[in-house]
Amino acid sequence: MKKTYFLILFCLIVAFQSCMKEPEIQHNTPHGNFKALWDIIDKRYCYLDYKKIDWDSVYTVYSPRVDTVKSVYSFFDLMDEMLATLKDGHVNLTASFDISRYWNWFTDYPANFNSTVISKSRYLGSNYRIAGSIRYNKIASGKVGYMYYGSFSDGFSAENIKKIFESFVGCEGLIIDIRNNGGGMLTYAEQLSSYFFKEKTLTGYISHKTGDGHSDFSKPTAFYTEPANQLFWGKPVVVLTNRMVYSAANDFVCRMKYARNATIIGDQTGGGGGLPLSSELPNGWMIRFSSCPMYNAKMENTEWGIQPDIKVDMNPNDESKEYDTIIETAIRNILK
Repeated sequence: MKKTYFLILFCLIVAFQSCMKEPEIQHNTPHGNFKALWDIIDKRYCYLDYKKIDWDSVYTVYSPRVDTVKSVYSFFDLMDEMLATLKDGHVNLTASFDISRYWNWFTDYPANFNSTVISKSRYLGSNYRIAGSIRYNKIASGKVGYMYYGSFSDGFSAENIKKIFESFVGCEGLIIDIRNNGGGMLTYAEQLSSYFFKEKTLTGYISHKTGDGHSDFSKPTAFYTEPANQLFWGKPVVVLTNRMVYSAANDFVCRMKYARNATIIGDQTGGGGGLPLSSELPNGWMIRFSSCPMYNAKMENTEWGIQPDIKVDMNPNDESKEYDTIIETAIRNILK
């Protein structure tokens, strides 16, 4: 049902955008490809007004530089530099020889995660269990369940979650660590969050472009998180976050903000609230871009990330002793 819902939503978005006037077809020349890319962002990208970006001035700055490029690689780099002004990790230009990417949404901030530390015996250790793509173990002398989920591109089943919950039945609470989870499938974000809701709950909204104007959007459509059938975790649950929590992982945090027994601990997420779509340039390069803004239940944009309930950074002294400051804070929060 959930996968069907998102498939229908995606088809509706594509249908609406297909009804819009397409950008003017350009020639397969450097200036033609530059203009095609600029037009796609101008008419289809959803955050120009929200981010207060003067896209016309970007054209004025970068268009004259097209004549200075000496190779296809330098032309690609120029396009990459222009796209970086969007400050969006969902924006990628793909050629046969490279993929452009904007990483400052997490590289400009503390890592707040150390995979070596969580692999030590105090946390996962060497005898952790694996259910689907989730690693899990009991920590804090068996009083707290801990699960690490590194990518929403990797699947799990309801049976996987059932077995995890059964193994933690005697625990006082559960920690879900999604630090460094860069996203993946929105359906997995919805599914994982559903195990922490007792009733259907409004958790956000989505809009789509309806015209070429930078603020031409549809009326926001509400989306809900529905409880999973006969599988519910009613004890405290803590979600651990850092700046590398992005896209579908960001959506999971957005949903869990409305789960009754949930607390978000760590750093602000990286964001990535825009649903991406792709288009093609005359030379065959593909451009992926944020096309549909997503919001929380208060209609606040989630593009720049979500604040935790309890802000905690990793302490280097703790790391040197193989302690994870953020996990330890979560343990204390559950056992208090």
